[in-house]
Amino acid sequence: MSITFVPTPSVPPLDASVDHAIRAIVTGASTEETCTTDLAVGPWDFDTRPGYGPGSSMGDVIPTGAPRQGELPAEYRDADEDELHDRIRTAKATLGDRVVVLGHFYQREEVVRHADYVGDSFQLATAAKGRTDAEAIVFCGVHFMAETADLLSQPDQAVILPNLAAGCSMADMADIDQVEDCWEQLAEVFGDLDAQDDEGRVPVIPVTYMNSSAAIKGFVGRHGGIVCTSSNAETVLEWAFERGRRVLFFPDQHLGRNTAKAMGVPLDQMPMWNPRKPFGGSSVDELEGSRVILWHGFCSVHRRFTVAQIDKARAEHAGVRVIVHPECPMDVVDAADEAGSTDYIRRAIAAATEPSTFAVGTEINLVRRLAAQFPQHEIFCLDPVVCPCSTMYRIHPGYLAWVLEELVAGRTPNRITVAGDVADPARVALERMLAAKPPVAASAR
Repeated sequence: MSITFVPTPSVPPLDASVDHAIRAIVTGASTEETCTTDLAVGPWDFDTRPGYGPGSSMGDVIPTGAPRQGELPAEYRDADEDELHDRIRTAKATLGDRVVVLGHFYQREEVVRHADYVGDSFQLATAAKGRTDAEAIVFCGVHFMAETADLLSQPDQAVILPNLAAGCSMADMADIDQVEDCWEQLAEVFGDLDAQDDEGRVPVIPVTYMNSSAAIKGFVGRHGGIVCTSSNAETVLEWAFERGRRVLFFPDQHLGRNTAKAMGVPLDQMPMWNPRKPFGGSSVDELEGSRVILWHGFCSVHRRFTVAQIDKARAEHAGVRVIVHPECPMDVVDAADEAGSTDYIRRAIAAATEPSTFAVGTEINLVRRLAAQFPQHEIFCLDPVVCPCSTMYRIHPGYLAWVLEELVAGRTPNRITVAGDVADPARVALERMLAAKPPVAASAR
């Protein structure tokens, strides 16, 4: 008796590309929604205009004088995806170990596929620090990340940002002039900010999130403060509380609030500092009774997530596991099952041994990539509207091909450098962060 084997129909792999999803929406091939069809246009169409570009931050006000990108040559604007892929691959092969390409978790798939390292801003800066053999570090991320890589890399290494217009609206919400002014006003309330009390603590310790400019990191370093990431924020706050009566935390109010709340700090001891108002809009009594002074900043990606989205996910998916980033508003973090950094989210999904359903509250490029990498799980973004980070999305494979081919030709475009008077204290703040290591199991609330 003969037996005929009928092959099981193969399930096509999930497409991780947000760019493909947006194009399908625009052409009517998909019923998904996007926050703006302008996302289907090449980012070079927006390079000469003020603004962060289409996406989650398109409504945010960009500071005057923010960097802009020069015109990308037509050969890169007109090339299709396959041609750009081949050109990038060829240029990388030609350059060899002379170049290292770093890709942030939130980058589009067409860029990440060419990265030598993929991670969050701190992981990538650390990777850059470890590649002393590379003459050039191409950082596919945003401006503050390239600055941090320059701070931690060797002086003779060139850090390159493929599109100078790739800034960060959250980082821009705390500029150095506003922070210096805040510090002066706090001195009016608390007196000498360097004076220690009987317990050896000063009135205020400044803490800045990694998502801030080098100038802000330098300010923190000069004033006895420290940098934090979303993974070690609790450890850093503990470090700061040992040295100060209270903390000035910027630029992201939500990470500061969520972290301090989880540590037991009451909400009424966390006044907001609005830089456009005298004393931040708080009374002297509120400031004197504070433990954490929160800067009025936020991430426009993570502000899109809501409790209603979580309720809908729970109603439609029995047993769903909701994981969100701590940059989300407090009520969203409270309603979720877990909150943690982008790397925590990735590791939590990778560690799940049984097929599970995950609703994730973070940037859509990472969520789609996780869904493609772990097809045994159902993984979806809490926000049903496809709306990537405006500034991460400014890095297009056309820009990556351009900078790599410029390096092949012996030219170094878009180099990011931090002046020495800023770099030295900024490195002090970063080294303090490196020394304040969280417990091995930490990073979720």
